[in-house]
Amino acid sequence: MFNNGKPIVVGISAEVEAPLTYTVKSKVTLDSWWVEAYRGTYGTNEYTLAGTTTRWGCGRSSAGGYTFHDCDETMTIDPDDMPGGNGNKLVNSDATAWKSVGTAIKKNGSYDDDRLSATVRLQRATRIRNMNASPEPVTKGKPITVTGTVQRANWSLHRYDNYGGRLVKLQFKPAGSSTYTTVKSVTASSTGYLKTKVTASKDGTWRWRYSGNTTSGASNSSGDYVDVN
Repeated sequence: MFNNGKPIVVGISAEVEAPLTYTVKSKVTLDSWWVEAYRGTYGTNEYTLAGTTTRWGCGRSSAGGYTFHDCDETMTIDPDDMPGGNGNKLVNSDATAWKSVGTAIKKNGSYDDDRLSATVRLQRATRIRNMNASPEPVTKGKPITVTGTVQRANWSLHRYDNYGGRLVKLQFKPAGSSTYTTVKSVTASSTGYLKTKVTASKDGTWRWRYSGNTTSGASNSSGDYVDVN
């Protein structure tokens, strides 16, 4: 299983670590084995998610004539260093569900490839910039204007672009609380710009929350505290 069954969200530069767990079942002695993710047609035209893998350990057991190796690893994914991938880096079309394959090397030098049922979805990171709630302070019962801009990682061009048309939640956390609640949903403009008005009722922090989609990860804006007089 990749990343505990959750999508792996990757930005444009920072490395991302994701757990990988799997079990190898064999009746013969093995020299080595590994599991990797790929997309395309395996064996003819595939791209491999060849991140650096650190193996922390493989528990060994036997039953019914089989040897089992239960392995615990960490994959480190660098969007700018993907040997075997598209042009040695992630590109936007890589934001999809990747299949998995396991390879085992036997003592005699032969090997087996097994296509596996597990998949892992890569998502482009999103962010919400320029969060602002104003005026600060504000009179109780008066309007507050909240703005921001939704952006998404562009792997192909190595930058963040404005991400238009997204449905984004405006959330509020009252002073003294640790919990945000959704006040309303707002659709970003075609250029990713967010703007809405709410009525000031109590002191607290405002933020934007984007829940993501199949190709894009979720994100929160920074919080902006507003004092209500």
